[in-house]
Amino acid sequence: MPRSLSHPENHLVARIGWLRAAVLGANDGIVSTASLIVGVAASAAATPEIVIAGVAGLVAGAMSMAAGEYVSVSSQSDTENADLARETAELRDDPAGELEELTQIYVGRGLEMNLARQVAAQLTARDALGAHARDELGISEVTAARPVQAALTSAATFAVGAAMPLLMVFVAPADLLIVFVSGASLVFLGVLGAIGAKTGGANVWRGTARVAFWGAAAMALTAGIGALFGQTI
Repeated sequence: MPRSLSHPENHLVARIGWLRAAVLGANDGIVSTASLIVGVAASAAATPEIVIAGVAGLVAGAMSMAAGEYVSVSSQSDTENADLARETAELRDDPAGELEELTQIYVGRGLEMNLARQVAAQLTARDALGAHARDELGISEVTAARPVQAALTSAATFAVGAAMPLLMVFVAPADLLIVFVSGASLVFLGVLGAIGAKTGGANVWRGTARVAFWGAAAMALTAGIGALFGQTI
């Protein structure tokens, strides 16, 4: 039995659509909500005000992520559909020219002319649009844009990420709230970076350090701004 049948491969690129949206949503949820809480707390606000700010940030952020992902990925989907429609028209109006174009693509990838022509002819006979979408346009089932999936994934993971630093407000002593929220959020970010890197097959330590660094920078900046405005007002 061929290896491809006895040992089916599960390539990590198949996860790229939802993984990107999930990591982006959770990371933004933690960073933006933790930064908001730290900034408000640094202004000497009371705990109820901090909670209100955190909840508002969670809800607004989740909706913003959903809308932003849906709009941006829909734009990608529209572009892909427009390219496919144009390719469909070209296949209808000039099949010989499209066959030659596909042949030259395979020649450029290293096949001899005769073999490239045979491959192009067989793939065209089986699924002409699919062959051109994959090899000319770079569009495949794995990487195709999915706006609804991206929107729902980003909103859900943002809410989960935002809930983590928000929960710390309820368990941390008022005088140590900034320390607790900042420290816990950096831990959450580190874990998220490690999970995202592991799921995507990347270096775990690099992924962990990357998200923790930018999270710390965001919280430090908002804490400084909060403290500055708190003294001014």
